[in-house]
Amino acid sequence: MHPAARAWFAGRTWQSVEWTIAELVRAKGSRTVSVVLPALDEEATVGDVVASVRPLLGSLVDELVVFDSGSTDRTVEVAAAAGARVVRRTEVLTELEPLPGKGEVLWRSLAATAGDLLVFVDSDLVDPDPMFVPTLLGPLLMEPDVALVKGFYRRPLSTEDSQSGSGGGRVTELMARPLLSALRPELSGVIQPLSGEYAGTRALFEAVPFASGYGVEIGLLLDAHAIVGLPGIAQVNLGVRRHRNQPLPALGLMARQILGTALSRCGLLPAEAGELTQFVQVAGEWLPDTAGVQVTDRPPMRELLVR
Repeated sequence: MHPAARAWFAGRTWQSVEWTIAELVRAKGSRTVSVVLPALDEEATVGDVVASVRPLLGSLVDELVVFDSGSTDRTVEVAAAAGARVVRRTEVLTELEPLPGKGEVLWRSLAATAGDLLVFVDSDLVDPDPMFVPTLLGPLLMEPDVALVKGFYRRPLSTEDSQSGSGGGRVTELMARPLLSALRPELSGVIQPLSGEYAGTRALFEAVPFASGYGVEIGLLLDAHAIVGLPGIAQVNLGVRRHRNQPLPALGLMARQILGTALSRCGLLPAEAGELTQFVQVAGEWLPDTAGVQVTDRPPMRELLVR
């Protein structure tokens, strides 16, 4: 591990929860917290994720928003019934045509929420832990220099035992962390750079661009490092995270988006749309299957709001 990464890991990694909710509420003071759950066709899980956060409303959490990315199932109805405020992506910044991708809804959520601190939690979690949000908020509330907190966890595949399985996170293991070790070795101590569970200050999130697709997490990490440095980033252990696993071809497209965002952030490639050709077998023949790759950035929200 890079020497800077090793020193950071020792001082900015929390392997276990060290704060009670009561302590965090006291440390929060007059600051406000928004929890955002991005969702696309997650009717099977979004209700439980909302329910895991809702008991914190009125104390540690000030608003809980499910931000819908164009679901065609009952995600919106289930989320509302569970007690979240639901915002559709077309209801915010209506003058801008929505782009596809997770990063787009996270970016738009900045304009639909008011918290001084924001916590992002994926809505496809199975058996979500009610301590995810408090754990992510810990370093932000207790350490004055921290601006971004990444969650890390063990990720068993849906076919694995939750007590020992760790076959998930394939894009992280095969691409994201090797890429960071080559391009930004100071960040090689980040365990889950693609984690969908993270928290940060509004000041940071509004100051950086958001990749519209799957590159959003690695883009935010690289931009945070450039702005606040290693001392401004922390990571916390969330234990076990279960979610719906994607098939290998989908992971390939995800990896291409992440690669494009990382290379653009490091000044090695323009942030331009491209394509990825994969190959599928049809009647014993290998045939090309080409898909577009979205690596478009949305500008820092701060720039948009002051126009």
